[in-house]
Amino acid sequence: MKKILFLFIVALLAGACTDEFEEANTNPYQISDSSLEQNFNHVGAYFPSMLSNIFGHQIEENLVAESFCDYMATPTPFVGGVNNTTYYIRWNTYWNRIYGSIMAPSRQVIQIAEDGGYDVFVKWAELIQILGLSRLTTYHGPLIYSEYGSTESTINYDSEQELYNAWFAKLDEIQATFSANADYTGMQSFDASYGGDVSQWMKLVNSMRLRLAIRISKVAPALAKTEGEKAIADPAGLIVENGDNLNISLYGSKLYLAVICFEWNDTRMSAGMESFLVGLKDPRIETYFQPATNASLVADHPEVPYKGIRNGASLVAKDDHTGCSMINESFRSITERSYLTAAEVNFDLAEAALRGWEGAGDAAAYYEAGIRASFAEWGAGGVDAYLADATSTPIDYNDAAYSGDVNDFVSRSTVTVAWDEAATNEEKLEKIITQKWIAGFTNPNEPWADFRRTGYPKLPLVYQNSSSSDWGVIPNDEWIKRMPFVDAERTGNSEAVANAVATMKGDDLISTRLWWDTGNSNF
Repeated sequence: MKKILFLFIVALLAGACTDEFEEANTNPYQISDSSLEQNFNHVGAYFPSMLSNIFGHQIEENLVAESFCDYMATPTPFVGGVNNTTYYIRWNTYWNRIYGSIMAPSRQVIQIAEDGGYDVFVKWAELIQILGLSRLTTYHGPLIYSEYGSTESTINYDSEQELYNAWFAKLDEIQATFSANADYTGMQSFDASYGGDVSQWMKLVNSMRLRLAIRISKVAPALAKTEGEKAIADPAGLIVENGDNLNISLYGSKLYLAVICFEWNDTRMSAGMESFLVGLKDPRIETYFQPATNASLVADHPEVPYKGIRNGASLVAKDDHTGCSMINESFRSITERSYLTAAEVNFDLAEAALRGWEGAGDAAAYYEAGIRASFAEWGAGGVDAYLADATSTPIDYNDAAYSGDVNDFVSRSTVTVAWDEAATNEEKLEKIITQKWIAGFTNPNEPWADFRRTGYPKLPLVYQNSSSSDWGVIPNDEWIKRMPFVDAERTGNSEAVANAVATMKGDDLISTRLWWDTGNSNF
């Protein structure tokens, strides 16, 4: 990567020289602009950086979506214990990463690619925009998309409904270009995920379409059905095998969770994960986490010595809970991170089947395929016995670090693993989304969206609710619904923010439901 960027900079500097200087000082060993164009470096060098910035880090992800969907929890009482995890917003920066590190360079690369006639690179960049923005919209709602790059003093947002319509249309364009260039090899040097295989990106396009269709299936069921069926029927296929997963390279960086957990001691297993993984006797617990280092913390189930922290916990001192379960040691050496996997797509197909989408197939078969894909992805054994378990349920949680019932909870869920064909669609959906949540570990964005959209899995409430009129009040029997728009937009683009809020279900508050979060029944 460094070599590619170096060559790209060399080319830019060379192009800045005067014609006379170039003519008098031609270096036969210098890499020329034409050489860079032949190797596609002048356009392709942008892509590794854009891809690597789709994900966030501690204050963009770990203390936002990852906390809100109950994957990880912090032992650290940041800002006196009143912070994002207790529903008082202190950090809100994912917007800056997506716009600064994806939208800005992609706009530049699209211009270069369009000028040079590199159609596949144009569509690849547009796809990466959707990969990033489709995550960001689950934080805020409306976003700047169709007017991105405007020089007007007010840059308008697209409403959520407009965003999804625009993305479905753009996915049509992207797929058409990819299909017409299925043998194209120009992406190869810049694509650490699929080695430049356009057919693999075509599967990703279909899988993204299915993901977005499932997300809006309650608020716009007709559109969702149309787009979901289009994804299912497309001859390029879907990501239903682990070999097709979109894994994004870390390009030599450490996994964000490894840094936060091992180096900063700021994150541990959540109590929600403990409740479900221990209660359901889930073998993946051993591949996700390490046993607690403080045996007294797991006195309630010493035979399965994994302990989490309740999100929004009342915390006195950091050391009280650093003995809880860290992530597995193997996370230290991870070189890539999943964005969209076969497990997720199979669970989406299972839900599509429940909703009666044509071509979706059998919900039970896809449910079991999703679990099997997840076990294989994580290298866990015992999947057959797990799938047959019709009795194990999530356990209650006890925070042994503190006396009394501080941070404790009684599980809201009684879900089991084994499929029951006689169950209601609602009961079946709870199984599907619960397993989708477990399988999505380390990729919290969609599980957080699913939780708000469906109410599943039945996660515990935060123990300490510090919400206030500053950012929005969350009732004590509810969960945070969104992140507010960033301060730079609220002050520097205030008219556009006001117009965006007018398209929403409420004010720019953490209590306002997003478009697809209807609060209504699932069927």
